[in-house]
Amino acid sequence: MTRHKVFISYHHELDEEYKIKLLQINNQYSIFIDNSVNTGDIDPNLNDENIRVAIRDKYLRDSTVTILLAGNETARRKHIDWELYSSMYDGSINKKSGILVIALPTVINYGNVIVAHGDDEKTNVYPDIPKWKTLGDRKQIENRYPYLPMRIIDQLVANDVKVSVTTWEYIQDAAKLRYLIDLAHKSRQSNQYDLSRPLMRENR
Repeated sequence: MTRHKVFISYHHELDEEYKIKLLQINNQYSIFIDNSVNTGDIDPNLNDENIRVAIRDKYLRDSTVTILLAGNETARRKHIDWELYSSMYDGSINKKSGILVIALPTVINYGNVIVAHGDDEKTNVYPDIPKWKTLGDRKQIENRYPYLPMRIIDQLVANDVKVSVTTWEYIQDAAKLRYLIDLAHKSRQSNQYDLSRPLMRENR
């Protein structure tokens, strides 16, 4: 499979260790090309608009897949919301990307969070799961994923969007991680992302 250019969105203060571990897996197996922002890459003294422009036009410009590392405080971070919006927006400079969510072991309800799209994904990534539940309505989804950004919840309830949610344990298998990234890449063009939610203006 082709090595896709990947942007990693995560809480830099709380979840840096998981980004490092993800990159260690990648360095060992050459799964993707890392296009993400490292701590200190963007001047924190820039105003919000210039930070958004830097994220969108410099780091997301060439990437085709965004991986969201979802920890307990991820949904509260405005920069993560901007990164997700920019990943979903089909602009003149940066085109929309596919999205893969990886729930971290620290989150509530960690063992009951997987969202797979289609029998092929279920067979190739989750042969150990014998029975699947439906997502349910929006309220049920919000209760099941209290740590996910609302912009991701918007996509989970949308009709024409495929966003896979997996857990940290599954992406320890390099072949499964590569497969999930490739699926996100393939779905990016057909995804009709819901971008109606206003951008977050402050951390919550």
